[in-house]
Amino acid sequence: MYEDEMDTNRRWWDGATPVHYRSRSYDVDGFRRGASSLLPLELKELGDVGGKRLLHLQCHFGLDTMSWARRGAIVTGVDFSPEAIATARRLSEELSIPARFIESNVYDLPEMHDERYDIVYTGYGALCWLPDLARWAKVVSRSLRPGGTFYVVDSHPFSDLIDENVADRIELKGRYITDGRPEKWVSPDTYTDSDRPLEEQTTYAWRHTLSEIVGSLLSAGLRLDFLHESEMGYFNMHPLMEKRDDGHWVFREGTCGLPLTFSLMAHLPDHCQTVSSSR
Repeated sequence: MYEDEMDTNRRWWDGATPVHYRSRSYDVDGFRRGASSLLPLELKELGDVGGKRLLHLQCHFGLDTMSWARRGAIVTGVDFSPEAIATARRLSEELSIPARFIESNVYDLPEMHDERYDIVYTGYGALCWLPDLARWAKVVSRSLRPGGTFYVVDSHPFSDLIDENVADRIELKGRYITDGRPEKWVSPDTYTDSDRPLEEQTTYAWRHTLSEIVGSLLSAGLRLDFLHESEMGYFNMHPLMEKRDDGHWVFREGTCGLPLTFSLMAHLPDHCQTVSSSR
């Protein structure tokens, strides 16, 4: 189900990758000089990754993956975009950062890769591209060794309701609870500073409630360690936001008290039998 929409998204990401690679937002030159693409929130919450085997799902062209490698993790990144994976491999080789990158749709990963990891990680802006979180959670569970840790930090589902077109105040739009069908977006640009129109301009995104995210992981056999909500964002989603020195984006004092991100840590119990990831 939704194979056509996901194929459209893959073509979009193939076209967006070279744009993102050249963009100020991703700052590849800064990364070459040693900068990290990770933000303080996930660094604090996930903690020491030295010597641990880390699987990064939906890794794009690998800056976060390689940032974890620079902190001592033994990393594998997965993405469904051939262009993104090829770019990640080139950059890894250029900078001599040990990292393995696998081209695969998240849902298809168990069919081609059966290793288990100490940590499975999913970063900002990933879950909205997935139509089926129950299947996703099964892949997470199957990819963890017993006792292993899953960590995700992403946009809070409620933040999608903030209307970025109303500049002087906070107004909400749309629906928090949806019927599960994707939203179609058409734009010649990406979410970064684009330097030319994209060839594929259509994308599809799915909204998931916080209860759906948590429930899918619990149903897949994971146990929740914490669920945090934060007023810190990771991009400029509204004219009333400001960028802090640490890289996080926040609303100006007194303008908004809504959660912009959530972070979740869970683990696979030592005695747990991983849930089948078959369709």
